[in-house]
Amino acid sequence: MLSKLSPQRRSDIGSMAAVLVLLALVLPLALDAFRLNLVGKYLSFAFVAVGVVLTWGYGGVLSLGQGMFFGLGGYMMAMFLKLEASAPELPDFMVWSSVEQLPAWWQPFHSLGWTVAGILVVPAVLAYVFSYAIFKRRVSGVYFAIVTLSLALTLTVVVIGQQGDTGGANGITDFRTLLGLDIASDEAKRTIYFVEVLAIALVMALSLLVVRSRFGKILIAIRDREDRVRFSGYNTAHMKAFVFAVAAVLSSIGGAFYSLQVGLIAPGVIGVVASVEMVIYAAVGGRLSIPGAVVGALLIGFLKSYLSETFPEGWLYFLGAVFILVVWAMPNGLAGLGGKLLRRRGAEVAP
Repeated sequence: MLSKLSPQRRSDIGSMAAVLVLLALVLPLALDAFRLNLVGKYLSFAFVAVGVVLTWGYGGVLSLGQGMFFGLGGYMMAMFLKLEASAPELPDFMVWSSVEQLPAWWQPFHSLGWTVAGILVVPAVLAYVFSYAIFKRRVSGVYFAIVTLSLALTLTVVVIGQQGDTGGANGITDFRTLLGLDIASDEAKRTIYFVEVLAIALVMALSLLVVRSRFGKILIAIRDREDRVRFSGYNTAHMKAFVFAVAAVLSSIGGAFYSLQVGLIAPGVIGVVASVEMVIYAAVGGRLSIPGAVVGALLIGFLKSYLSETFPEGWLYFLGAVFILVVWAMPNGLAGLGGKLLRRRGAEVAP
């Protein structure tokens, strides 16, 4: 059956299968609970990286503000967990800030169903409305990147300034249960990890279907020659806004898993540095490779943890150097380098 598929489809399936074997079999058997929880933390950023591949790699839309949507998902999940941990009292940071009653916009987060709906719907609506208004005026390229970067910085300032509503610079912390189940136990963390692996598998499969579909081909055409696509009768602003909204939802899902895995959410994951790092994940893995984006997130996450412990004052320089190296020497990331090596080996083996 695989022989009937195109070489590109076979490559997609093979790469995705290899990543899933690594995540679902190799790492759980090789790592203890603490290290596996760290992998779960890195994997939460893989959702963002896949979204960046869709928008930047295939759509030509570079966003430097994906931390906004990652933070939205993370904060919404944290709000539900915090309300459950604090019930029936107010969250502790509200008490410290002399807040006398729960803000109205916190009320829906008493329900897990409404929380999940918010994680999926709110970023999609905000991203589509914002980006469509921008793209309709034919603002793109570096100008769009600067706008998203500015919004991420603005949102960080707003979150820090609203101590009584968001926990301020400390964020939202100290939650341990999900529907009464202890999420701090090793067994619960393993369960959450495997749910996360299942979620990233579905995301990769759906994303591969999208980029190999007719819509994906049109998206590539918009990236390369948007004026020609527009003259052909397509609403390019709508199509770019749609894929940007999809990437926002993926970022939000990643943020929700981050809150579950790490046990806190803080403004640092919304800001400029975090948003730029999210682009680096996709660039290192390969901005045209969805499985590569997942590998890039895992690799950079591991290096970030290792280097920040070993060289606490110099790891950011390393991260910047990696980005420059990839753009200069490996424009298609590790996936592109791997594909080039395989093609070269195939040419040498062929008679």
